[in-house]
Amino acid sequence: MLDHVSLRVQDFSRALAFYKAALAPIGYTVAMEYPGGAGLGEPGKPDLWISATDKAPHPTHIAFRTDRARVDAFHAAALAAGGTDNGAPGVRADYHPYYYAAFVFDPEGNNIEVVCHQAPGASRPPPRGASPRRPATKVRKPPRKPARKAAKTSKTNKKRR
Repeated sequence: MLDHVSLRVQDFSRALAFYKAALAPIGYTVAMEYPGGAGLGEPGKPDLWISATDKAPHPTHIAFRTDRARVDAFHAAALAAGGTDNGAPGVRADYHPYYYAAFVFDPEGNNIEVVCHQAPGASRPPPRGASPRRPATKVRKPPRKPARKAAKTSKTNKKRR
């Protein structure tokens, strides 16, 4: 399970402005900031870190999960913030029947995706960190064998002699 992701960017100010605007529709804000770096995420939990680098970064792909309305809002906000369209909001049935996503290249060339895996009209996805596993069932321990009473047995053996 991922805890956080880091992106290296050459133009930190431009990247920070882009991510602030593009991810606001899915509830992300700047949680921590220092010269040349920032952590974005839900309040108190930065899970996307961006930091300045002098080296040419290698573009990557990051996907965020949310509901369908926020997928649409992300796409519009990301384009308004200077992103480049890489796939308008829509169903990607080749992934699965309810895979609803939008893709945008950030100003540094990273492919940013926001996706919803729920059927239209389904309830909100489970909160981040919620376990998809079934509840544990109680495990029955095998019955214990009765302990032998060694002292009683030895007394009985002495009497028989």
